[in-house]
Amino acid sequence: MTLAYQPRGAAEALLYTRAPEVLLSGPAGTGKSRALLEKVYLCLLKWPNSRALVVRKTRASLTHTGVVTFEQKVLPPGSTVKRHTQTDAYTLPNGSVLALGGMDNYLRIMSTEYDLIAVLESTELEENDWEALSTRLRNNVMPFQQLIGDCNPGPPTHWLKKRADRGALLMMESRHEDNPTVTPEYLAKLDALTGVRKQRLRYGIWAAAEGLVYEAWDPAVHLIDRFDIPPEWRRFRAIDFGYTNPFSCQWWAIDPDDRLYLYREVYRTQRLVEDHAAQILRLSAGESCEATVADHDAEDRATLHRHGIDTVAAYKAVQEGVQAVQERLRPDGTGRPRLFILRDSLVERDPHLDSRPASVVEELPAYVWAKAAHGGAKEVPVKKDDHGADCLRYAVAWADGIGRGAGFFMEAM
Repeated sequence: MTLAYQPRGAAEALLYTRAPEVLLSGPAGTGKSRALLEKVYLCLLKWPNSRALVVRKTRASLTHTGVVTFEQKVLPPGSTVKRHTQTDAYTLPNGSVLALGGMDNYLRIMSTEYDLIAVLESTELEENDWEALSTRLRNNVMPFQQLIGDCNPGPPTHWLKKRADRGALLMMESRHEDNPTVTPEYLAKLDALTGVRKQRLRYGIWAAAEGLVYEAWDPAVHLIDRFDIPPEWRRFRAIDFGYTNPFSCQWWAIDPDDRLYLYREVYRTQRLVEDHAAQILRLSAGESCEATVADHDAEDRATLHRHGIDTVAAYKAVQEGVQAVQERLRPDGTGRPRLFILRDSLVERDPHLDSRPASVVEELPAYVWAKAAHGGAKEVPVKKDDHGADCLRYAVAWADGIGRGAGFFMEAM
């Protein structure tokens, strides 16, 4: 038997507010997305022929998040709501419509008018995305037009926090007490986090990481929409081994102007190297790869070799590698950086990493320098949740030709 939805705290307040812009902010696991989708569904039921949009930065990222929650938790058993794959929308018996979208299909979204728009993972958007969506709120079937969103907190300088601080949107604070399905085991996982990630995901604080390694990293600049990599561009892979800790494999391309693009990523725990090898070969089918630069574990490299993946030992000097990445993240003479990550590069999300980073993009905002005993910073980053970041260093070192004169670096297997 499915229990009726019983909102609490900020989730309940969200259902009743008619403020033009509302953000449900809070730590991981408080039921924020569920609350947004429940409001969307209730509004569509209440006002026949109304229109709503559920959106993320990319349409692909919505499939395994918002769509699953809506179909498995929000829609009641035996629902007569119909999904139309051709139009990417749901229709209700009363004529109301729920459309799905991503900001990567901008023209489709901006060509339609809505009464209510719900943005999942709002921190992925830029402020101009948010403001553009607000201009689509003019269907005027509902007695109010509203833009709502949810997010885990980010740095206090994020545009969403600033927008709330100046009163342009109403920020509601969601807490774990708002979600009766939160278990002590899940809270224990969050309690085990450290640093800025614990501040944000456990306590819901808009906190900045102290001692960031890559201060120039800016998702609004370095995280870009997907495009087809031209076949003539150079390509290579970088690998950091792991089993209990994540195994990371990154696919990189280099354009004619020597700019690096991460376009595919595997980031998984609890999987054997031989299984990774099969997946890597399958994902790389039809591509020409000049090298696979790997961590130095001889047994794991030998396993890849047996499965047809020859590797080159990565250059692992941390300081030199970090400096090379920092240099590529900074704008060059043209005003553009020389390193980008394509959105939705992650092949599959690891279900074992629900409260930990599950990609290099999720690692970087909390990738910090270790602290020395006297309180200053050491010259090495904290060795935790850094497997994608290690891969990133290996990749940049290969692209920049750093250390290629060292014998161990050129050792092939």
